[in-house]
Amino acid sequence: MVELLAPAGDFEKLKFAFLYGADAVYFGGQNFSLRANAHNFNVLELKKATKYAHALNKKVYVTVNIVFHDSDFIGLDEYLKYLNAINVDGVIVSDISVIKRINELNLNIPICLSTQASLLNTRALNFWKNIGVSRVVLAREASKEEIKKIKDTGMEVETFIHGAMCTSFSGKCVLSNYMTLRDSNRGGCAQVCRWSFEVQNKPDLTITPKDLNMIPFIEEEIKMGIDSFKIEGRMRSIYYVATVLLAYRRLIDAALNNTLTDGLKNYYLNILNRCANRESTPQFYDKIPGINEQYFKGRKEDSNQDFLGVVIAYDEINNLATIETRNYFKIGDEVQFFHPNIETFNYKINKIYNDSMEEIKVSNHPKDIIKLHIPIKLEKNTLMRLKVFDKKDFL
Repeated sequence: MVELLAPAGDFEKLKFAFLYGADAVYFGGQNFSLRANAHNFNVLELKKATKYAHALNKKVYVTVNIVFHDSDFIGLDEYLKYLNAINVDGVIVSDISVIKRINELNLNIPICLSTQASLLNTRALNFWKNIGVSRVVLAREASKEEIKKIKDTGMEVETFIHGAMCTSFSGKCVLSNYMTLRDSNRGGCAQVCRWSFEVQNKPDLTITPKDLNMIPFIEEEIKMGIDSFKIEGRMRSIYYVATVLLAYRRLIDAALNNTLTDGLKNYYLNILNRCANRESTPQFYDKIPGINEQYFKGRKEDSNQDFLGVVIAYDEINNLATIETRNYFKIGDEVQFFHPNIETFNYKINKIYNDSMEEIKVSNHPKDIIKLHIPIKLEKNTLMRLKVFDKKDFL
């Protein structure tokens, strides 16, 4: 059974990740992690998250994947011992010196080689295996042939299937350092590759790759025997995490049950391309990326307003859903509700009530509490979005 591995930028996102289909999550502590701008977890939260995951029979992996300078080693031994003591399911590491310390301290933490190590060949794999690595997270630049050769060695393999791409090889970028004095390899990336530039009086030139999306090849990678499918996005919203996870959960389950169709893949491809603010492609998997996999002459990354609210309670007697809002909607709008335990369904808004059960015509303040009469029982943390695509149109 392939593992579906999700990002968890904070405890709320961790809960949504598990609810919407993740078998495991990865996150960083407040040191030694490549996402300095994420909330990240303090030591007590690390323990709480691990205990929470294990109670659900799920797994947690902790990132210790910065590129270390001598000053960065302060406190590392104590941190690794703590992760070992709370029984995390693995650490994601890119620096050989960290692997050496885990071995010298005789810790029992499984070691996952980070994508930052840019693994693309079996010779490098054998080196890492011989010093204690038990799983490799392949470089996002790995081709189908390279993935297959590495998996054929019998090593446990994790591949990225969805999320942002770096314009530099496996995140080895110094643009942020040069332009903003923020070290991208120690968690401070300013995402300079997302900026627009003017070159020789020509504005809006970009060097941005489109996002990664492996829906077209999901069955193929399952048949290869990939152990873990990884989704990028510790900085993303609960809406993004839930939408992406539910899509891949249902696609993977359909593939394992031999019920996956092109129509279902096209439906979720449209859902995911709508969910993010960049287009997506399989990138390096089936060919060297070209003009269609990159933004060269500007782009629009306007965030859509599809995410409308979160169900926080449901009154079965009155069929009344209480919803914490996120974006504008009004009477007459067609919306959708989705949750892992129901089939996504459409609903046309006829009446909206405020928290005092007074009728209103519009909901236009994020985090307001409103109520809707919904004939289908909704579980807590069901999400509400604008209806853009209808599944039946693809099947």
